[in-house]
Amino acid sequence: MDSMEVEAVSCECCGLEEECTGEYIAGVRAYFGGRWLCGLCSEAVKYEAGKGKCAGAAAPDVEEAVRAHMAICRTLKRGGPAGRVAEGMRQMLRTASGKRAAATSSSSSSSSSTPSPSPREHHRASALSVGL
Repeated sequence: MDSMEVEAVSCECCGLEEECTGEYIAGVRAYFGGRWLCGLCSEAVKYEAGKGKCAGAAAPDVEEAVRAHMAICRTLKRGGPAGRVAEGMRQMLRTASGKRAAATSSSSSSSSSTPSPSPREHHRASALSVGL
């Protein structure tokens, strides 16, 4: 495979699918003992592996941190941390659009109201860009 060719790869912790170059995939797998981890899970594992270094305690090695994180992801509903972030974004967008709809309907009786921007104008990320 050409190192600049993009391929889809799925996180072994949470199942989030990303498109990355072969070179990047190989680097991530080398760091995490042959496993592919998405950006969210890899940051959690790196944090866990480096947690005790500042306090002088024995920090778990990367492989131990990966196993611990995978166990946590298995217990969480909706695909681990990535799924929870996506669900949080979905709820935030629903809440924002619901508030706008309520404000628009209550202010429509007022003649001096100005239209508020739509959620897409206020937030640059669309539902598609966050995997919803």
